[in-house]
Amino acid sequence: MPRYIAFYKPYGVLSQFTGEKDQRTLAEFGLPARVYAAGRLDKDSEGLLLLSDDGPFIKKLLDPNNGHERIYWSEVEGVPTQQALNRLASGLELKGYRSKPCQVTLLSPQPEITPRDPPVRFRKSIPTCWIQLTLTEGKNRQVRRMTGAIGHPTLRLIRKRIGKLHLADLEPGSWREVKREEIF
Repeated sequence: MPRYIAFYKPYGVLSQFTGEKDQRTLAEFGLPARVYAAGRLDKDSEGLLLLSDDGPFIKKLLDPNNGHERIYWSEVEGVPTQQALNRLASGLELKGYRSKPCQVTLLSPQPEITPRDPPVRFRKSIPTCWIQLTLTEGKNRQVRRMTGAIGHPTLRLIRKRIGKLHLADLEPGSWREVKREEIF
């Protein structure tokens, strides 16, 4: 039987089992043998990472033609105007490609998120806020490029959902087995 694992990837951990000396990897979290990351999150991003030993499923998940939803919470520098959020939603020119339209909302009320270790930089004179982005594509560092393009750099990024699968109550570094039906 294929296995499907929902894992809360902490900040500073690579989305792979091997790395260079002094790099944190998935190997330190007691994950089942022979599962692999179905996609990735950058080292400086955190949140839901799906792992599986089902090769055809992973291939389907990663195929851009199957554009499933991914929801991200992004803590950005400053508070974007509605006009800036509309620019994000309509798609932006980014490093040689145009991002697809997406859904963007300013989270209200602002969520209470457990502080990150190390903490996000803090500036008394520049407020931060959390926005939610729902994307159907997953280009490298896309959310960070999108928020930067509207003048509100991402300070912290958490993937909250892949398809139907929610991060739910997982804590950083914890995981649980899920059924394929819970994902799509």
